[in-house]
Amino acid sequence: MPVISLRKFFILILAAFVLTTSCKKEDITPVTNNTGEIRANEALYKLMKEWYLWYDKLPVIKPADYKNPYELMADLRYSLYDRWSFVADYKAFVASMQGTFVGHGIRMGLDNSNKVRIVTIYKNSPLYPLGVRRGWIVKKLNNTDLASVFLSGDATAYNQLIGPSTEGVTNTFVFQTPEGKDSTITTTKKSFTLNSVLIDTTLVLSSGKTGYLVFDEFIEPSSNELKTAFSKFKQENIKDLILDLRYNSGGILDVATELASYISGQSTSSILVKMLYNNQKASENKITYFRTMLYPLNLSRLVVICTRETASASEVVINGLRPYLNVVLVGDTTNGKPTGMNVWVYPGTIPKYAFAPVTFKLVNSNDFGDFYEGLPPQKLADDDFTHDWAHPEEACFSQAVYYIENGSFGSKGTLPVKRHKYFDERPGLMNNSYIINR
Repeated sequence: MPVISLRKFFILILAAFVLTTSCKKEDITPVTNNTGEIRANEALYKLMKEWYLWYDKLPVIKPADYKNPYELMADLRYSLYDRWSFVADYKAFVASMQGTFVGHGIRMGLDNSNKVRIVTIYKNSPLYPLGVRRGWIVKKLNNTDLASVFLSGDATAYNQLIGPSTEGVTNTFVFQTPEGKDSTITTTKKSFTLNSVLIDTTLVLSSGKTGYLVFDEFIEPSSNELKTAFSKFKQENIKDLILDLRYNSGGILDVATELASYISGQSTSSILVKMLYNNQKASENKITYFRTMLYPLNLSRLVVICTRETASASEVVINGLRPYLNVVLVGDTTNGKPTGMNVWVYPGTIPKYAFAPVTFKLVNSNDFGDFYEGLPPQKLADDDFTHDWAHPEEACFSQAVYYIENGSFGSKGTLPVKRHKYFDERPGLMNNSYIINR
């Protein structure tokens, strides 16, 4: 009788659906049904009963009643807390972890005046060397008014309009530049690696030199990008840092540990985060400590710009640093994902799926966690993508600068903060965070 092999792949801390890798192999008991999808369902259900953080809340189901593991996972999630456990295509996950991407390299959003604008553009985007930047208005896509598509919230219509994530797909955009001029650009989707550091610049403020770092996601290429950024900050002797994590929904815990260590300069005996498993797997509990980095800033305060997309590994950095320095949030309440996942690859020989159930909760050195409602900001501010990064009038950035210069805010701000509609080229797998066992 054949054995279903599930190899433990990674440990993650995710904001949506994502995965990770390790090297420990585990086999589960065989099942009698030879149908491939039902065998995968059986493997997933057994895994959840053993490792799932809320294993005692699992429904009693028959795995054979489900078409595939995707449908099964949807019914197994503990709806009170779990928005993140997922099943994913193995190859798609590996590509997302490496930052591999096919597209135009842009993200668009609907502003408060119902205009579609560029929210993010990556440096390797085919549009970047043509001057397209955050804040540009996108009037038309292939002769279609894009604002009407965004207002309808019709993701299917948008996907049909922009086409598949395939190299060679060509689209024509009509942009309006900040000077008010129309610019028609025809561009072709290509494969490239995303840059996770979008901006690393030094501001000369009345309070002294302040670094501004826009960090988009915790992926494998991020380590070298962060090394370059913090080398620059160290050389320029910055005394404060504004860390912009507004769209950073997570990634590799290893990278989060590096970022927190660059910022704080804490000793390697200081705890950043504790990973706590269910009572069946308490032997798996793990503590992650700060690391020795080449360019630590040894800051005593940090201002973080955040939104509801700030999640997982981003929240680990915020929550993990709070026992050691004054961490002030500007923007909106964070996502609220104080949990992480192990990831298993199925089957063990030729991977098809990655199973990523929530398997542990995350707390800081003071044992604070369980922030499922998110971490609230000290200053409410709108995500103002009518302006480019570091523009003095951009709502979140200007409030962060005000705090750095004055040590306080004039007022908390008024609710509600406008939550915008975005359409993102990145696949859902990239909107997560995870821990890789080294």
